[in-house]
Amino acid sequence: MIYRLLALNIDGTTLQSNGKLHKSTKEAIDYVQHKGIYVTLVTSRSFPSAKKAARALKINSVLVSHRGGYISGPFEKDALFVKRIKEDIAFEIVQLLEAFPCQIRLVHERFSIANKYKLNHNMLAKTVFTTGDPVFYSQQFVEILSEALIDQQVAPPKIEVYFEHEEDLEDSTKAMKSMFSEVDFVKVSDLRLDIVAGGVSKLSGLIYLGEHLGIARQEMVVIGDALDDIEMIKAAGLGVAMGNAPYEVKKAADWVTRSNNEHGVSYMVKEHFRKQHPIDFLKKMNILKK
Repeated sequence: MIYRLLALNIDGTTLQSNGKLHKSTKEAIDYVQHKGIYVTLVTSRSFPSAKKAARALKINSVLVSHRGGYISGPFEKDALFVKRIKEDIAFEIVQLLEAFPCQIRLVHERFSIANKYKLNHNMLAKTVFTTGDPVFYSQQFVEILSEALIDQQVAPPKIEVYFEHEEDLEDSTKAMKSMFSEVDFVKVSDLRLDIVAGGVSKLSGLIYLGEHLGIARQEMVVIGDALDDIEMIKAAGLGVAMGNAPYEVKKAADWVTRSNNEHGVSYMVKEHFRKQHPIDFLKKMNILKK
């Protein structure tokens, strides 16, 4: 099979556990792009944060961000697809969640707005980077989020919720599922819940991008480490799990590479794509028709 697109998750995949990007990963991305492979990032991060990671990797392509809710080229004007949680639904969800001890973040492509609730555990330790570069991305914190939304209505592609207690995540999710059919819920961990517009997912975003580029799922390689990467890994022509991924992710994959701290992306890319001729050569030889 000839592969024409490489899709990568960011956290736990391209980044090491310390949040840094190793030069071997940069070199691997450069290597595969020189072969004519389209490289993209598919992430739950906001668009500004995804764009920041793409710049570090020297990727200048369309990115799938906000867990599939916002798909765009390097600039906001390049947006191909946006699906938001409606303003009134976002407001009602926030009102319900304010009954629980949690931090609620409405993550827009230009800014985020959240309540000032401070968690007693370190769940938010790395979220400054996950929601974007503060220099270019406004992050506003307010005392009571629902009151702020009366004056400043927001229709975000994604809502992130960080809970103090596991049972509160389960109870609130059960309540919201019975009330809001317009949104989908993604349990990221025992203490984090992401909420997106109905029908939005990393897989739906990747399929949309593939259709835009004329690239079939069978021609895609997906590398991921998280539970919400499983759908993409199963759907791709070649699904790859990181060595640091949970068992369920590895079970869904066709191939398991090394961990993110052992240069797993670099190892997989160089092991596999060195066997594939450049896309331009394949087209000249009429091996690849498109």
